Amino acid sequence: MTDLAFDTSNDLPKDVRAQVVGLLNDRLADAIDLETQTKQAHWNVKGPQFIALHKLFDEVHDAVEEYVDLLAERVVQLGGIAEGTVRMVAERTELTDYPRQIVDGAEHVNALAGALAEFGTRIRRAIDETDDLGDADSQDICIEISRGIDKWLWFVEAHVETPVKAH
Repeated sequence: MTDLAFDTSNDLPKDVRAQVVGLLNDRLADAIDLETQTKQAHWNVKGPQFIALHKLFDEVHDAVEEYVDLLAERVVQLGGIAEGTVRMVAERTELTDYPRQIVDGAEHVNALAGALAEFGTRIRRAIDETDDLGDADSQDICIEISRGIDKWLWFVEAHVETPVKAH
């Protein structure tokens, strides 16, 4: 269980808030990792679909950046500290490392599709966990993020013939 940083008049029990803060910080780390992975793809993609993928990856990045804010702000609303520094994220993320040496558009599509699918699995797990803890507001945030991730996965996977399986 995570210790809370400050008191709040939020009526969720303190132990529930602390548990939700911990699990949302885990998903925050994954979201920040995903955000940087989309920029890695955006910056380094090459090939015949360059401009389409370059723009798509930037759009995915912008959406994920919004999910990062939703998660971080909810952590703070519950009395926690949003743990979003690079070092904190590196220690906490559960996502697979992004391949360092790829440039081909198809390779980036596959890598990013895998990362989106992996994050989607984890955010859906957070939907169930926040439901079990009785925090409907955090659950709603996770549902919103899940819907968005599924949309972006669909957009990215539209660039491959065979969808990538989640890790």
